[in-house]
Amino acid sequence: MVETARNFVGSYTTEDRLVTVEYPEERRPLPETSRNFPFLVFDGDPEKGLRCVACKICEKECPPQCIYIVVLRDEKGKPTKHPKVFDIDVSVCMSCQICVEVCPFEAIKMDTEFELSKTGRFQQLLLDKHALSKPNEYYHQIHPTEAAEVDARLAEEKAKAEAAKAKAAAAAAAKAAPKEPVAATA
Repeated sequence: MVETARNFVGSYTTEDRLVTVEYPEERRPLPETSRNFPFLVFDGDPEKGLRCVACKICEKECPPQCIYIVVLRDEKGKPTKHPKVFDIDVSVCMSCQICVEVCPFEAIKMDTEFELSKTGRFQQLLLDKHALSKPNEYYHQIHPTEAAEVDARLAEEKAKAEAAKAKAAAAAAAKAAPKEPVAATA
């Protein structure tokens, strides 16, 4: 009974304990750990900077099978590292976050946007890669701690890859350099 009385009195005296929020006009900030539907992260250009390389791991691991990916192919038919089609059916998505956990490229993340109601029943709830693509800055706004960790890890991996590439180039240059003739001793 004491706890009930404390909550009752506290709801009138403490600003952060107010229970009623006039929803459309007033909104509570969502916690950083909240999640709703996935989105694709891009750096710089929305088309070329998309982190997704169309590996299809998220499509295979999705329990309700709501992700559909088609790999973009060049003029010779060779697959490129970009998705031609990346669709998510949000009417089927159960927001389990498995696609985020299995993505090795940090390309798909969970959004906090939950107002996705539409008037149509089918096509409007099928989001394509243009509707799903959001910049890395947006990701930093909704999940600042997680985004900073991801960016630091990606920068570290990029630096390691560039160092290995430079080392390989130096080794190849040293191997290709002409050798000086050795003077013959008599």
